[in-house]
Amino acid sequence: MSKEYSRMDRVGELISRQLAKLIQTELRDPRVGMVTISGVNISKDLRHAKIFITMIGDELTIKTTIAALTSARHFLRKELAKHITLRVTPELTFAYDDTAEKGYHLSKLIDDAAARKDE
Repeated sequence: MSKEYSRMDRVGELISRQLAKLIQTELRDPRVGMVTISGVNISKDLRHAKIFITMIGDELTIKTTIAALTSARHFLRKELAKHITLRVTPELTFAYDDTAEKGYHLSKLIDDAAARKDE
């Protein structure tokens, strides 16, 4: 049985793919390095989209990149409107997705606990 996707999921995936292309090809801000879009949460009325990004770097690099993307959000929204057809192009907000780091930390805790049990 195939999983049904809601319209919000489809729009989120479309926004994710298009923003990744725009950030890579159109955004000329040197503060934005290698950024991966890990997810998009869209409001039910499709007017707001929270874009979750991941990247390699220290806390200062991450904050600088989020600030750069936030300052470019109007440009990205305008370019997004040119490439996707929606009645309203959502307002964009950017946030760092730290689930990979949390997963690594939990895995390390489990490994440490297992090692102590074997001793």
